[in-house]
Amino acid sequence: MYTIGHIHTDFPEKFGVPRQSGRISSLTGYIDFLPEYRQLQAFRGIEEFSHLWLVWEFHLSDKSNWSATVKPPRLGGNTRMGVFATRSPYRPNNIGLSSVRLEAFIPDSETGPRLLISGVDMVDGTPLYDIKPYIPYSDCHPDATGGFIDRIDDAPLEVSFPEEMLRIFPHTKRSAVISVLAEDPRPGYQHDPGRVYGIYFAGYNVRFTVSDRILTVVSVEPMDESKV
Repeated sequence: MYTIGHIHTDFPEKFGVPRQSGRISSLTGYIDFLPEYRQLQAFRGIEEFSHLWLVWEFHLSDKSNWSATVKPPRLGGNTRMGVFATRSPYRPNNIGLSSVRLEAFIPDSETGPRLLISGVDMVDGTPLYDIKPYIPYSDCHPDATGGFIDRIDDAPLEVSFPEEMLRIFPHTKRSAVISVLAEDPRPGYQHDPGRVYGIYFAGYNVRFTVSDRILTVVSVEPMDESKV
């Protein structure tokens, strides 16, 4: 397996990253390629597709061992499921798979061909292994069932984000940061209303509390690079 490029997003660490791709369409990113893979011929026809499959590496996950069962956070952190029945990053091979929207293909950026994408669920700097087009007639299965995932209450949280804090973010990032918070980044087993959590997003540390399904932002501060 060879890294062909890197995926760049607004998430410098794992906490807060959406649990699935495509959940938040306003989350954008881009892909730059290593010199060996910047040949324009390799991208011929890609702009005709609306969505792409990305095959990438969980490079921040521990590679020393793997377990046959894992504890999905959305099940409360106490229920074990088979690793092959989950999308846990702790796997025999640290391979991730995401379906993203192709927003634009830029053939001549400063670093060669660049793909602008949305619906991302990776941390910044994620190594990319491959790209394949999403083909609706074969990849879309309207009658598919979601296993135990279908039984999880996935209703978004109500987000209380003071306007003076929200204005700290560029206009293009405001909808995305609200949507990330509404997805409830906390593990399923944490419910302390007095606990202050924090996610790093787009260069800022967003600190918040959650009580009675209301998430309240308490501060937004520039990100301390040394703590990431």
